[in-house]
Amino acid sequence: MRLVVDLNRCQGYAQCAFLGPDVFRLHGQEALLYDPVVSAERREQVLAAAAACPVQAILVDAPGLKEVDPVVG
Repeated sequence: MRLVVDLNRCQGYAQCAFLGPDVFRLHGQEALLYDPVVSAERREQVLAAAAACPVQAILVDAPGLKEVDPVVG
């Protein structure tokens, strides 16, 4: 599974880091670090984090999804 975070949209709310700490982490108070290639074991974490993003900055491309789309919760 691949993911992209639109860092221009990201406002640093850190919901992704809370829900997917193995994939997303904050560096300082605002800089988001993330792994763009995620194993299938982390699928639920990534989808939950994407759904929880208040500005929908996380795009997910995974088997079973038709195209890269913001995940809306």
